[in-house]
Amino acid sequence: MNTHYEKWDELAPRGLVLIGLGMSITGEAISAKSKKRGFLRWFITGVIGLVCLNAGISIFGEAIKERTLYELDLKEVRESDKQPVA
Repeated sequence: MNTHYEKWDELAPRGLVLIGLGMSITGEAISAKSKKRGFLRWFITGVIGLVCLNAGISIFGEAIKERTLYELDLKEVRESDKQPVA
């Protein structure tokens, strides 16, 4: 199996999970702030949420890159199969 496909297969779900986790944690921080909880509580929760969200976006972006490289390799193989052998 293609290494780009394997990397994409591992990274895409991890990135999506981290994006969802980051959104949820950030939502909790927003909720804590609106309920007038302590500053450190919502601030630290928000920072952790944003770190998870940005990490997820980064990992998912890397997965997109790997998928693109896989598709380019696949296209190259298909084109080489179409060429007639002399």
